[in-house]
Amino acid sequence: MNMLSFTSLASYWSAPEVATNILIFVNLVGALCLGMLVGYERAYHGRAAGMRTYGLVCMASTGLTVFVGYPAYWYGGLTAISGNSDPTRVVQGIVTGIGFLGAGVIMKEGLNIRGLTTAASIWTSSAIGVLVGVGFYAAAISLTVLSAVCMVWVAKLENWLPSRAGVAVTLEFCKGFAPREEILRKVALERGYEIAGDSLTISSHNHQTKWRFIAVALDSKTGTSVSELARMINVYEGVESFELTHCRN
Repeated sequence: MNMLSFTSLASYWSAPEVATNILIFVNLVGALCLGMLVGYERAYHGRAAGMRTYGLVCMASTGLTVFVGYPAYWYGGLTAISGNSDPTRVVQGIVTGIGFLGAGVIMKEGLNIRGLTTAASIWTSSAIGVLVGVGFYAAAISLTVLSAVCMVWVAKLENWLPSRAGVAVTLEFCKGFAPREEILRKVALERGYEIAGDSLTISSHNHQTKWRFIAVALDSKTGTSVSELARMINVYEGVESFELTHCRN
């Protein structure tokens, strides 16, 4: 049979094939919503991975899992899968290789981590390619649309929802000056921030102390702006130099 005939191509859009794709689409939407829910907890606490990263990874994982349950509809139902042929092994190799590629775009700059969403989107694109490869075109299109919506609009949703923004702070104190952690934490609370306990790093060189930590706003309304924080730190006793950057993915 000619694989390029109209009948062969139409089989990819037959009623049972489309029904299977719709079922996959429902699973993808559910996975996106649940992944975003988990990601919101991370985003609320000012962590690097947020709603977009968790939503993309959860949705892509579902796409790579759910299609395995419908082998009769792979390749439009035109190709019988022999006992020695296992496409899931190919999928395993693809996602592993793409995982290494995605890891290459994740950059750590001081206390900031960037590129997590980009890495997740690269991994999601591999899932889209797998769905296209097995002939689930409608599911691949829906995953593409959902991914684009997630990357464009979920960032705006994160900004609209209550959250606790983080600020990466580097303080370099004058030589011989001994800062006290309890005083610094008290000053931070007065300005609407708290110092994340697991983020404080202290180093010293030539009797000059340097502190690095993440200050997390108590909520989106009480936290002092970064420019105002810079003005206050500039007159803080014992601080020789400092650096402030938004802690975002």
